[in-house]
Amino acid sequence: MAIELEPLINGREYGWADIVVNIGGVPVTGIRAIKYDEEMEKENIYGAGRNPVSRGYGRVKSTASVTLLLGTVMALKSSAPKGQLFRIAPFSVTVSYQPEAGPIVTHILKNCEFKKSAFDWKEGDMSKEIELELIISHIVDKSI
Repeated sequence: MAIELEPLINGREYGWADIVVNIGGVPVTGIRAIKYDEEMEKENIYGAGRNPVSRGYGRVKSTASVTLLLGTVMALKSSAPKGQLFRIAPFSVTVSYQPEAGPIVTHILKNCEFKKSAFDWKEGDMSKEIELELIISHIVDKSI
């Protein structure tokens, strides 16, 4: 039995250079990383016998974080109420993967808020990346 493999779309894989991120509708260039995921609670339901007879489904939990250069963090803080990121009203983060060839993939992280901001420096640092944890309600996939 042979397994048929499909080639990449136009022979090109998505890469970091293909990503465009908007925070609250503003394109962010000082971004170094973005991380987000969704998880659905699931469990087997047992009845007669040793094997599950059905499956139960629960909440969907979404998490996210964004890593920004310090200059970008300071720009956000300057427009935040009382200069505190966690006081910014809920916003959306849009992540678009736009390769030269192939379909555009867009994910929207909804109702985002910064949870905290922490700074640490050490001798020799020539730039600083700050990872900011977000609380989000859900993720919408606009490419489907």
